Amino acid sequence: MPDIDIVAADANTYDVTITDDDGEQTSHRVWVPPSVLTDLGLSEAQEPVLVRASMAYLLEREPASSILPQFGLDEIARFFPNYPTEIGTLL
Repeated sequence: MPDIDIVAADANTYDVTITDDDGEQTSHRVWVPPSVLTDLGLSEAQEPVLVRASMAYLLEREPASSILPQFGLDEIARFFPNYPTEIGTLL
């Protein structure tokens, strides 16, 4: 599994760097809409855990180079319709 480094960039926004086994890196800016936290019954303090789980979820389905450079967690379901129900099991 690639290494996932998460740094808070701003309120509800995170800079994520993914480093694969070959040392290749990709960078992503991810924001967490409050509605996603509410739907999952999570607090703001749990945002980094949700971001990490969401990135791991995406990496199980596509290479890091295919993950959008900027996106909100609410956008994942457009590409992976089961995300809202499956992410809860990864937390």
